[in-house]
Amino acid sequence: MNLRGKQKRFLRSKAHGLNPIFQVGKDGFSEIWLEEVDKALDRRELIKVNILQNSLVETDELKAFIEENSSINVVQIIGNVLVLFKVSSSQKHRQISDEVKSI
Repeated sequence: MNLRGKQKRFLRSKAHGLNPIFQVGKDGFSEIWLEEVDKALDRRELIKVNILQNSLVETDELKAFIEENSSINVVQIIGNVLVLFKVSSSQKHRQISDEVKSI
């Protein structure tokens, strides 16, 4: 799903109060890590990911990996925190995406 400016702004406002639930440490990331993020997004639709200070991973590198290997949208990057969005495959978990579509 390609997001327009107003949709991204709405998602950023929704993500403001969220705490990061995934972290990238010194071991970096992998396909398995991305699968777990994808599962979490399938239930929540909007999450934050934190890159720890001791990590050798750059935010642009992680963003490129996520966008190339999945259908996850990177909504915003703030320092070492990424805001991720994906429409849930389950209809009962589609609360945020229904609001986004109406914008």
